[in-house]
Amino acid sequence: MKRFWAVFVARNLEFFRDRSTLVWNIALPVLLIFGFAFAFPGGGGTSYKIGTVGPAPIALSAGDVPFLHYEHLQFLGYGEMATPLDRLAHHQLDMVIDYAKREYYVNSSSSNGYVLERMLGPVAEQGGGGGQAAYSKKTVSGSPIRYVDWFVPGLIGINILFGSLSGVGFVIVRYRRNGVLKRFKATPLSAFEFVSSQVLSRFFIIVVMSGAVFLGTDLFLHFRMVGSWALLFLVNVLSILCMISLGLVFSSRIRSEEVAGGLMNLITWPMMIFSGVFFSLEGTPAVMRAASRIFPITYYIEASRAIMLDGAGLAAVSLDMLVMAGMTVGFAAVAAALFKWE
Repeated sequence: MKRFWAVFVARNLEFFRDRSTLVWNIALPVLLIFGFAFAFPGGGGTSYKIGTVGPAPIALSAGDVPFLHYEHLQFLGYGEMATPLDRLAHHQLDMVIDYAKREYYVNSSSSNGYVLERMLGPVAEQGGGGGQAAYSKKTVSGSPIRYVDWFVPGLIGINILFGSLSGVGFVIVRYRRNGVLKRFKATPLSAFEFVSSQVLSRFFIIVVMSGAVFLGTDLFLHFRMVGSWALLFLVNVLSILCMISLGLVFSSRIRSEEVAGGLMNLITWPMMIFSGVFFSLEGTPAVMRAASRIFPITYYIEASRAIMLDGAGLAAVSLDMLVMAGMTVGFAAVAAALFKWE
């Protein structure tokens, strides 16, 4: 434990004494949060999103209803009614149409829903043609979710991702290139003690930094938090361990910081683009949604957003947590098998 504790403390001091890195790790996420809060004070989108349940009637699909062919309308199909109604209440959808029951739902406090209802007019009042019955109106209520509330889980996930990969991956590669690992090898310090101290040091740093960024900005922006803080913390713990384990894979044998940087960019940029950090994956091509499932950050963002925005419990996010736990074990096993001092 003495050897482990000495390396753990040394790594923490190395990070916190580097003032430029410390300030950058705090300033960048804060600037992004306030920037997006200012740029997107409302929903953050310009198109109208309409959730549909059930197959569209033939009359509605035949082109005799102009509403279905207007530009800037995006139709998203759902298998059951609970999910789209919940999203409508949170202003994530502007309207929901139930084709089977011939009903449409709008949010009573949504201006977009009012506009869509006026556009739907002929169908709502006279039916879809062919003597079909008119569509009846239903209303729901709920407060809107700001874009910054939706964006924060993604930003924290990116902060965890880069903090883990750079704080573990680059550091160990730099130690190997500078001969530090070679000198450690000559000491009684074992590979397990060294790696575990690096992991726990980076875990401690990320928890402190991410917590400071989130709680500090929450004082001014008051993020939406419906679910359990304890469950959100547990999801964050799993995510941090998963990302650190991924960083260990990259640092297990690489000697060049340039090669490590290139490989990390190869994995981090697709994660940022295709994991739903900046925009919702709903309505994107099926191939893109399937590809996002290979990234661990996708499961963190899904789980944290469900907890914060929808009040999801343990059962609702258990699959995401199990996937992250499985990835953590897999990444750690690969890193342990590949790790070399030199």
